[in-house]
Amino acid sequence: MAEVVKMPKMSDTMTEGVLAKWHKKVGDKVKSGDVLAEIETDKATMDFESYQDGVLLHIGIEEGQAAPVDTVIAVIGKEGEDYKALLSESSGSTEDKKEEKAPAATEDKKPAAATAAPETKPAAKVNLASIPATVIRMPALSDTMTEGVINKWNFKVGDKVKSDDSLADVETDKATMEVVGYESGTLLYIGPKEGEAAPVNGIIAIVGKEGTDITPLLQDAPQAPKGGAEEPAAATTTTATAEEDDDASVTTDDSRVKASPLARKMAKDKGIDLNLVKGSAEGGRIVKKDIEDYKPGENKVAAESSSTPAAKDAPAAKPAAAPITLPTFTGEEKFTERPVTQMRKAISRRLSESLFTAPHFYVTMAIDMDQAIEARAKINAVAPVKISFNDFVVKACAVALKQHPAINSSFQGDKIRTNEHVNIGVAVAVDEGLLVPVIKFADGKSLTHISLEVKDLAGKSKNKKLQPAEMEGSTFTISNLGMFGVDEFTAIINTPNACILAVSGIQAVPVVKNGAVVPGNVMKVTLSSDHRVVDGALAAAFLQTLKSLLEEPVRLLI
Repeated sequence: MAEVVKMPKMSDTMTEGVLAKWHKKVGDKVKSGDVLAEIETDKATMDFESYQDGVLLHIGIEEGQAAPVDTVIAVIGKEGEDYKALLSESSGSTEDKKEEKAPAATEDKKPAAATAAPETKPAAKVNLASIPATVIRMPALSDTMTEGVINKWNFKVGDKVKSDDSLADVETDKATMEVVGYESGTLLYIGPKEGEAAPVNGIIAIVGKEGTDITPLLQDAPQAPKGGAEEPAAATTTTATAEEDDDASVTTDDSRVKASPLARKMAKDKGIDLNLVKGSAEGGRIVKKDIEDYKPGENKVAAESSSTPAAKDAPAAKPAAAPITLPTFTGEEKFTERPVTQMRKAISRRLSESLFTAPHFYVTMAIDMDQAIEARAKINAVAPVKISFNDFVVKACAVALKQHPAINSSFQGDKIRTNEHVNIGVAVAVDEGLLVPVIKFADGKSLTHISLEVKDLAGKSKNKKLQPAEMEGSTFTISNLGMFGVDEFTAIINTPNACILAVSGIQAVPVVKNGAVVPGNVMKVTLSSDHRVVDGALAAAFLQTLKSLLEEPVRLLI
């Protein structure tokens, strides 16, 4: 019998997964234990093994697509077996809802049909695509705009218009703006008159070939008051776009440079003075093409030659200081976009919840690392594994947490859980974001053991081989940016932990010892704490213990 394969829940925080790659295709034979697909979760990309034997009969989602947990992604069964009943059962609840709505919709339509029966038969449906005209609709000129008022029409029915002409001035809830139709032809129809309002996406004009019958276009327009279903128009419908005038008002001053809104915006972005640009449109109006073809200094010579006679006739005057002219710099705005990965979605969701739910406070302390540096050099001279400063910090935190169990706690809503075991999460940066593998029972492990385990988990993280069990159960977290030379930073708590330690780099700075200024090596650490669980005095006491352990590292070996 065929069995459905559902999107598995591969981590405690996973809500959906992306099918990164299928290892089998429909018709392939599958054995229990075979890797069926690779699934990208919010933490890593992991192999998904089949638990059934048979033939892959159906694939529900394609590579690169996301699906919620427990969604059917495949069906495995005997070759030629009918699996459609299984798919129907899986989506049965959704279909039942649709079926409940369907009879009601049918019943609603019957009275309408009965009422319409005595009326004349509707005319044959006209192919709107064959009409040589384009509908211009009221554009949404702001995110809060629901309707616009026609302040002024710049053309009347029968006038010839060009694609860059401003058809009308529209008053929105924020400013008066020009509307450009972006269509050439004859203005065949004007909807709302000057002073009248039109809803967003409502028909305000029609531009097309002279003499065209536009009645079908108007009849096909959706009528919002009647609540009828909107039929998609086959004719090309251009939603007019607009650019806000710099003055946010309309002026009829002939001395102002005439330019289309798009040309004005391009000139502003490129730093071009419109007075120096020669317009090629009707009446010397500057359009997009004029800005694109403009070359700095083209009209400067002409302007200087025309002003020369006037300068000769003018009486001698004191030489004025030459104006400072900034060179014209033309740039181009560029950007790229990429889809948000499952890991980035999880980081966004969890850290937002942490920062906006847990009241954070921060305590910073400077630690003298001279003896730690000396101890590390001696240990690495004889140890089979190289010990890092991060290993010292992990071990010191584990010891300090046993002495300050309140820091090793978590907020559980109606109770506070104090953990007697010490599991330390170590933040590891990967290409897609951040992973936090966990060193479990770190207080009982040696520096060498911790070093080996951290290296192993960090390698798995970067190679996307980290398992969910290796990222769960932390009671405290460390985020170390010391290798990047960071002086100081704060970190967001990795819930449900009550605290996270931000570790900075070791800085060579002058320090005072025994009344004398001497060279020193100082490392700053900042503890971010959840004020629902930890108070300032507790955080400071924990950092004092951590400081004493790192400044006298021999205590870590006891």
